[in-house]
Amino acid sequence: MIYLELFLTFFVIGIFTIGGGYAMLSLIQSQVVTVHHWIDEQMFTDIVAISQMTPGPIGINAATYIGYSVIQQSGASQLMCVLGSFTATAAVVLPSFIIVLALCRVYTKFSNNSIFQGTMAGLKPAVIGLIGAAAIILVTPENFPDWKSWVLFAAALFSSFVWKTNPILTIIAGGVAGLILY
Repeated sequence: MIYLELFLTFFVIGIFTIGGGYAMLSLIQSQVVTVHHWIDEQMFTDIVAISQMTPGPIGINAATYIGYSVIQQSGASQLMCVLGSFTATAAVVLPSFIIVLALCRVYTKFSNNSIFQGTMAGLKPAVIGLIGAAAIILVTPENFPDWKSWVLFAAALFSSFVWKTNPILTIIAGGVAGLILY
């Protein structure tokens, strides 16, 4: 039964997410922490951090890890946990796959239509809002427990915006600084 609930939850998240993985984080957090209580806020924060550091889209990485964790907490075997990962991952990807297939046909047919262009223009602010909500959710006492965290955050933000530092170098520098400072 948990697999069906996991599939339906992540399928709905996949349907209603526009704007990519970061926009998906607020929906994932709402469902897995607040609605279903599968994980707590600290674990969600850890999942987001791990999902950012691993290759691939953050929303899919988070779904994979959450699927594994939810099944693991029920005391299931490792094979069943992997099935939980697959279930959540497939569920979150499936709506996008279906929608993109449909949009390919619609886009080629209506790309010059003014109503279609207006709809696409209206989606941009909504996507920015969802990404902003994800950023606000991550600003918690668990993520910024002391002044060192704020200094690392400010340094990463400054280097990204002012010096246009490569994100990979920023992540590596943050990890090294974290090892030194903590």
